[in-house]
Amino acid sequence: MVMGDMPQPPTGIFEGQSHLFPLRIYYEDTDLSGLVYHANYLKYAERARSDLLRLLNIDQRAAHEAGEGNYAVAEANIRFFAPARLDDSLTVQTRCVELKAASVRLAQVIMRGDDKLVEIAVRVGFIAPNGRPRRQPDEWRKAFDNFFAKETE
Repeated sequence: MVMGDMPQPPTGIFEGQSHLFPLRIYYEDTDLSGLVYHANYLKYAERARSDLLRLLNIDQRAAHEAGEGNYAVAEANIRFFAPARLDDSLTVQTRCVELKAASVRLAQVIMRGDDKLVEIAVRVGFIAPNGRPRRQPDEWRKAFDNFFAKETE
């Protein structure tokens, strides 16, 4: 088998002004009741944001290793509508709703088909290695401008 033939993890796709990230629920995601444990939804949202950045050519690892800084979650609100269960196929939809000099506000919805399971509103800030907020790189802001509409709530 040639290395190029190896399956790759999902990265999601852009559809209009949204990033769609697919995932499946495994046994390890569930609790004693057979439902997805509530904290796992935050993990799913994080995976979607990480792959979104990768698709936007935003290299957090390189910025961190160069001593420039990285994104960190500054705020997160989560609202639950319905539970996910073992073997469900879900999609995390991510939209940019606000872009500022040092932060990005994102709206994320976790869906099972047409059913909304969870809404997450998150603000990530760009921070320097010392933990203080700083302007995010101009290329990163341009990447968000190119793929997402700035909306007001």
